[in-house]
Amino acid sequence: MLVQADEPDSGKRLDSFLHERLSTYSRSRLQSWIKEGAVLVEGQPVRPAYLLRGTESISVTPVALPALRAEAEDLPLNVAYEDQDVIVIDKTAGMVVHAGAGHAAGTLVNALLHRFGKLSSVNGDLRPGIVHRLDRDTSGLLVVARTDAAHQSLAEQFQTRAVEKI
Repeated sequence: MLVQADEPDSGKRLDSFLHERLSTYSRSRLQSWIKEGAVLVEGQPVRPAYLLRGTESISVTPVALPALRAEAEDLPLNVAYEDQDVIVIDKTAGMVVHAGAGHAAGTLVNALLHRFGKLSSVNGDLRPGIVHRLDRDTSGLLVVARTDAAHQSLAEQFQTRAVEKI
């Protein structure tokens, strides 16, 4: 796509200008495209902090994000309980539960796949076994389903608030 800078844009940083004009993309994504050379100013690669003169033609070639997927990874896990249907993990603060923007590796799901292999498929390939989650900076017990039947039962218990959280 082609974006034209005009006189009022003079002095603006390229990344800020693009974020104004292409607001469907985050500024950090636009910055990464600039650094990867997917954004050219007058046909030349520049830095995100490039200051516009207000007369430039800017070519932007959007780069697709790599697909997120859970991958087995050897990471430490504190298993509080496990049986054939359920695993209870004592999650440490700082660990992300499943992959998301900026967090493809080092997740609890990756550790679970390495340690236990197959988990419930109810939540798809990105969040296998995950019935509920805890924020990255929150520690505590997390219930994980090994089977689809266990997952459905646990999800219903969480939804109806039959599970007491302390």
